[in-house]
Amino acid sequence: MKYSPIQNYINGKFVAPSTLKTMDVISPLDGNLLSTVPMSAAKDIDDAVKSAKAAFAAWSKTPIKERVQVFFRYKTLLERDLKQLAELCSEENGKTYGESVAEIEKCIELTEFATSLPQLVTGEILEVSKGVECRTEHVPLGVVASIVPFNFPAMVPNWTIPNAIALGNCMIIKPSEKVPLCCGKLAELLKEAGLPDGVFNIVHGDVEIVEAICDHPGIEAVSFVGSTKVAKIVYHRATQNYKRALALGGAKNHLMVLPDAIPGMTAQNVAASMSGCAGQRCMAASAMIGVGNVDSIIDKICEEARKIIPGENLGAVISKESKDRIEQYISEAERDGAKILVDGRNTKVKGKENGTYVGPTVIDYVTPQMSVAKEEIFGPVISIMRTNTVDEALAIENANPYGNAASVFTQNGGMARYIIDRASAGMIGVNVGVPVPREPFSFGGWNESKFGVGDITGKSSIEFWTKLKKSTTKWNAEAGVNWMS
Repeated sequence: MKYSPIQNYINGKFVAPSTLKTMDVISPLDGNLLSTVPMSAAKDIDDAVKSAKAAFAAWSKTPIKERVQVFFRYKTLLERDLKQLAELCSEENGKTYGESVAEIEKCIELTEFATSLPQLVTGEILEVSKGVECRTEHVPLGVVASIVPFNFPAMVPNWTIPNAIALGNCMIIKPSEKVPLCCGKLAELLKEAGLPDGVFNIVHGDVEIVEAICDHPGIEAVSFVGSTKVAKIVYHRATQNYKRALALGGAKNHLMVLPDAIPGMTAQNVAASMSGCAGQRCMAASAMIGVGNVDSIIDKICEEARKIIPGENLGAVISKESKDRIEQYISEAERDGAKILVDGRNTKVKGKENGTYVGPTVIDYVTPQMSVAKEEIFGPVISIMRTNTVDEALAIENANPYGNAASVFTQNGGMARYIIDRASAGMIGVNVGVPVPREPFSFGGWNESKFGVGDITGKSSIEFWTKLKKSTTKWNAEAGVNWMS
């Protein structure tokens, strides 16, 4: 075992959980044992809430311009330790080192946005009548929680940590039990940056901890990122307990490729979108709709896919169970009549035979009724469907229950606008394979890709992590009285 057994992080210290049950943390890169992670109990959530509540009194009263100083320092520490964090991220998640570097760079950008919050939450003040003023201010909620997935061990935690804490809340985070190492390193950096003890806490575990977070009366808000099935459960359970909740689910993102698309650029973008992070991201393109004759572009997509080599510029999928599930999707599509143009099944990497790799896979002549066309595969697989018109392509896109992202590849601006206006997705790309907005624009989909109001990052997150206090003041009795005062 490469690392010491993982512990919870409560009140500024790594502490043993209340249970002895653990789970092995296996590297998808080579199958080696990295550590063990505790399967904590509800008592551990209770301890974390007590710690966070104790810290909240002072932290929430600290002026926001002082709170964000922690994140100026945290950003510098992320930059200092970028290489170490990227290596840890790659080791526990299986993505390539380059992809992990990009993930930490995104953490830095997210933190940079948090440092700008004093300029964005100034509130409003207006003299509404002679001598009478109304004022609004953003007030922190209290103790909040964030439940994060395996596919971005550092970035998704940083979707919530800097904003929620800079806005005056105290946080409990529950990492994925598959990738618990990065969050511990983030805790160390936050402490080094000067974050007071108790403001940030980590409780490891499985479904029992998720349920405890949703049920605990001391937690005011819950954010979740994961599958749609679990997002629905978390949203329902948290809101049933009168909490604020924002739950991001799965996706089935469609790339619409028109005949006038630039072949080389389109092929590179499509291949990168479907294979980046081994396809394990909710913004991956897992379905392509070719409109009209795009055979030459599909040929180039296959050329680009064959340049993607597992173990070199393509990482592993998270587990053997994931590898088996992805390959079953491919085999099922083949049995149903689809044509496998590039086949990533049965992939082995020399020297890493115990790693869990799936090669890039391109499937053509898929019909909308096939599982690979409808369900989130979460692997480096793209399913190609064909239509004669843009409206037929939009009908396929809009019939899917998800609504995270959609893209169109074309050189026709009018057609691009036509699709932007009609695609039922929260994030749209034009000649962009992964249309993730950059800060300060917020991340969030529609339909069954998101449950709750607002988005998890950017300006939109302010409304989720704060409540608005309104005050009306009058000091000059001689000003007289009318209906407004």
